[in-house]
Amino acid sequence: MTARNRIAGLLAVLLAAVIGAAGYVWKVHRDQATTLAAASAVAQGGDLASLRARPHLVFRSTALGEGYGRVAVVPLSDPGGPRAITPVSCERVHATGAGAVCLAAERGIVTTYRGRLLDTSWQPVRDLPLTGLPSRARMSRDGSLVATTTFVFGDSYANPGQFSTRTVVTRTDGVVVGDIEKFTLTVNGRVVTAADKNLWGVTFLDDDTFYATAASGGRTWLVKGSLTARTATSVRGDVECPSLSPDRTRVAFKKHGDLPAGKWRLAVLDLTTGVETELAETRSVDDQAEWLDDDTVVYGLSRQDSGSASSDVWQVPADGTGEPEVLVGDAWSPAVVL
Repeated sequence: MTARNRIAGLLAVLLAAVIGAAGYVWKVHRDQATTLAAASAVAQGGDLASLRARPHLVFRSTALGEGYGRVAVVPLSDPGGPRAITPVSCERVHATGAGAVCLAAERGIVTTYRGRLLDTSWQPVRDLPLTGLPSRARMSRDGSLVATTTFVFGDSYANPGQFSTRTVVTRTDGVVVGDIEKFTLTVNGRVVTAADKNLWGVTFLDDDTFYATAASGGRTWLVKGSLTARTATSVRGDVECPSLSPDRTRVAFKKHGDLPAGKWRLAVLDLTTGVETELAETRSVDDQAEWLDDDTVVYGLSRQDSGSASSDVWQVPADGTGEPEVLVGDAWSPAVVL
């Protein structure tokens, strides 16, 4: 091959590389523009104050754009419609008509985490005890109690015994009730004192009684607890992240069963009869479900797309019938406020 041919070949390769790079840059800009346009459209919404005055859904917005990670609100009458974006960013959020709890990450050279109680105008009222990676947050219906769960060690519930959590219950007037993992845990009549004992996923029945998940020795249980007696007693095995129904007769939860590690199935347990009903959602759900009403369970589900940072809030009938449907797209950590 002559020098001229070699130079011509090299120029051809360089030209192809330049054209390819230009095409790639054009595609990236086009995709970004499309994504941002869609995100802007989804982020537009109504007045926060007026939305707070009627039944609404509070959630963490996962629509790409400036509102990503911020708390959003939509009316229950139009959950799939335009959303109003609050000034607050949270990893986990839960709300009632009296206020909200926000577990947030402050990212920098070293990421730190903060729990805050917010008023109905989304302004901070006080800081809450928080140590570790935010996992679960729940308020009582009357807004007087808040529970926060963080990972002190590990970052997944996939393998019980390979993580450590801290779950603290606080009264919203600032009084710390305590870490429920220090309560006396009784399972099948025996007190559990093992070092791998963990409790998380609180749901409140009233000012004293709560339900939660307890784990030890690779097993999990639904427990019923008392804040004044500082006790938690097992009710049923293989129950995680319970959520009490509005009529207070059932809990929605995720169960592991014989599924592979890190996989769960949604179900509902009747607390009076002990009857368990598996829901029509067959995909794995790693969330603490919420109740839209006495007949419908809602939950967050990460997108199945590879590399996606988004998620959606789905709904499914609580009696095991029907099919799952998207309630709010680009959303996570739902809370129903009536």
